[in-house]
Amino acid sequence: MRIIELETFRADGGWRPLSFLKIVTDEGLVGWSEFVEGPWSPALREIIAALGKRILGEDPRHFARLSAQLHAGAQFAAGGLNHQAVAAIENACLDIAAKWSGTPVYSLFGGPFRDEIDLYWSHLGTFRVSAPEIFERVCEKPRIRTLDDLRRLTQQVVASGYKAAKTNPIIFEPAGPRVLNPGFVARNLRFERTIDEATLGAIAEQGAVLREGMGADGALMIDFNFGFRPQALRRIIAAVESSRPAWLEMDLHDPAALAVLRSGTTTPIASLESLYGRREYKRYLEANAVDVAIVDVPWNGFCEAVRIAAMAEAFEVNVAPHNFYGPLADLMSAHFCATVPNVAIMEIEGDDVPWKATLLSQAPEIKEGRFRIPTGPGWGADINEEALRAHPWMPDQG
Repeated sequence: MRIIELETFRADGGWRPLSFLKIVTDEGLVGWSEFVEGPWSPALREIIAALGKRILGEDPRHFARLSAQLHAGAQFAAGGLNHQAVAAIENACLDIAAKWSGTPVYSLFGGPFRDEIDLYWSHLGTFRVSAPEIFERVCEKPRIRTLDDLRRLTQQVVASGYKAAKTNPIIFEPAGPRVLNPGFVARNLRFERTIDEATLGAIAEQGAVLREGMGADGALMIDFNFGFRPQALRRIIAAVESSRPAWLEMDLHDPAALAVLRSGTTTPIASLESLYGRREYKRYLEANAVDVAIVDVPWNGFCEAVRIAAMAEAFEVNVAPHNFYGPLADLMSAHFCATVPNVAIMEIEGDDVPWKATLLSQAPEIKEGRFRIPTGPGWGADINEEALRAHPWMPDQG
């Protein structure tokens, strides 16, 4: 079996493109993976295409060796877009290898450890605030204008069966709400990444409202990304502890600084979603910097993601997949959850475009806030190319 073609596709994902790689073999078997295009990954498709030329004529069933060869050729720029491009190729080859074997991907790694996995609803209210027109026009869902709106949405999420949800800090001002991320996005960027009393009080109030909406037993997470420096994060942690978060998510480039924050609170700290490879994770695990290590399967590649989880288990740390993506990434993350024992919970976008599931040949089974692990060969479903054509990402969208 030989690889004869690689092709990338983009579908309309509302506020972002949903991007897929298709690898075709001379025996007719096709493999799919989802990769992630965003402001942080310009020209990723072009890099996938360039690296893909190096594996034409190769056997995709040797996915681990092909991935290692491609990584070896990128040693001088081993992370970032090169790593994401190799991961996309590896993941599509893995789909082919599993289909050729007639088994699910997780079976190639000794799974499944579980048949279903708890989900948490990610970005609760976040994109309704940052992209309100899209949610009203495309998703037919109301805007978030006030804290009461956010409370009602949280209650609706719980009523739909979800027992866990994560959001970002949202500041409600007279001019309207805005997502607070002063160190991560260009709008309202603040290089010093500090926090004032009014903002601190607003975050604390949001935490209290979310706790009320989740109820006494619901798991609440708040994600601060790269938004603040340790000085501000210490104050934020203290301000929201009374809301009993299941975890606070925060990213720092210094493992020691993150470890100090973790040691000063009983609230669990989750992080590391932006890292590539075991070597980067190792520094944080050795520093005892996290309670939950977040692993991005589309960014790292499935094989490396499994190795990272195994290393985290040696440090008595659970993992959770970073998965605010599209429908195929949901399946890829579910296979990751089935493959490794130390998975805490799986992230998913509960708010999404109504045609998301139609982009797959078979929709996933989600019931009462749990994701049923697919049992079909490969990822358990293929991409529906007809649906891709019906929902194209237009060039002027980004």
